[in-house]
Amino acid sequence: MTREKQRPSTIRDVAARAGVSVATVSRTLAGDYPVSEDTRRRVMAAVDALHYVVNVHAKALSGQVAGPIALVVKDITGPSLAHVAAGVEQEAADRGRLSLVCATRDDPAREDALVQLARQQHAAAVLLVGGAFLDDAYRRRTAGYARALDAAGSRLVLVGRPPLPDGVPVSVVEYDNRAGAFQAASHLLIAGHRRILFLGGESGFSTAELRRTGFEQALRGHGVAPDAELDLPGPFTRSSGYLRTRDALRAGARFTAVFAGTDMVAIGAIGALKEAGLRVPEDVSVIGFDDVPFAADLTPGLTTVRVPYEELGRTAVKLALRDRAEPADEHVVLSTQLVVRRSVAAPGEGISRGRRR
Repeated sequence: MTREKQRPSTIRDVAARAGVSVATVSRTLAGDYPVSEDTRRRVMAAVDALHYVVNVHAKALSGQVAGPIALVVKDITGPSLAHVAAGVEQEAADRGRLSLVCATRDDPAREDALVQLARQQHAAAVLLVGGAFLDDAYRRRTAGYARALDAAGSRLVLVGRPPLPDGVPVSVVEYDNRAGAFQAASHLLIAGHRRILFLGGESGFSTAELRRTGFEQALRGHGVAPDAELDLPGPFTRSSGYLRTRDALRAGARFTAVFAGTDMVAIGAIGALKEAGLRVPEDVSVIGFDDVPFAADLTPGLTTVRVPYEELGRTAVKLALRDRAEPADEHVVLSTQLVVRRSVAAPGEGISRGRRR
C-alpha cells in the first residue's frame, strides 16, 4: 500500500491551530505590526508544530520580501573570482539576503539567460563579475540588462570592469589595474631590469588593457621603450604562462625578468623557467598580479600585486542594496597594493638564446 504524500501546511492551517486570523499570522511572521506576546507564542508554536514554511516566492511577487543577490561569473573555479564570491556571500548574509552564484562558461547566450532568470526571480541585484571584451555588442547587451533590471526594481552592478556610457542605470565597483601594474613594473625597473618579458592578457580584454597601460607607463617613466619581441599576449591561465615563456626561451628572446598578467600566469612561467634550468630570482625575476592565497607559499614567495577581491564583493552588495533616494557615488575604484616577497632581485645572468649563460 502506497503512502499518501502529505500536503504542505498553509498559513490558514497555522491560523486555525493558533486560534487567530490569517492576517494576525501574517503580521506576526512579518514582524512589522505589534501583537501580544501570548499571540506571538501561539502563532510560533503552530508554525513549529506544522513545519510551516513561508512562501517566499509569493511574497517576492507582492514586494513583501527582499530578493536574492545573483552573482554571475564566467568560471567559479578561479581563485580570484572565488574570493569575490566569498565577499558577496558574507555581505549578503550580514544583510539577511540569499546570494546565488551562476557561471556563464564565457557564453553570452547563457549570460543572457541567467540575467533574465534572475530578473524573473525578483533578484534584488545582478552582479556581473570579471573583465570583458568592450566591443559594441557587449555595450548594447549590458546596457539592455541594466535597463531591464531597473524597470523591474532591481539593479545591475558591474564588478571588476569599467562603467558603461552615462545615462545607463548601473553601479560599478572596480580596482585600480593601471596603478597596480605601474607599481609592479616600477619595482622591476627600480631593481635594474630593462628587458622584461611581458605576459599580458588578450587584446581588447578590459583587465588586460588596463594592466598593459600601467606597464607601459612605467617603462616610459624609466626611459625604456616597449619591445614587441618581449610582448606576448594570451589568456590569463597557468598553461598559457608556461607555453608563452617556453616559446620565448626557444625563440632565443633575451630577458632578465617576467611581468606576468596574473599569478596563475606567473606560476606557469616559473615552471617553464625551472624546466630550462633557470633559477628564480637569481637568473630571472618574476612578478605576478592578484596575490592569490598560495602566492606566498611558492618557492620563492611570489612578489605580486594584491587585489582586494573580498572587499570588491562586499562593496558590490553595498552598492546594490543602498537606498536609491540617497546621493552616493555609483562608481567606486578600490586601490591595489604591491606585495614584495622573494621572486624579484637585481638582474642576474638573464637569458641568452633560451639558456643560462
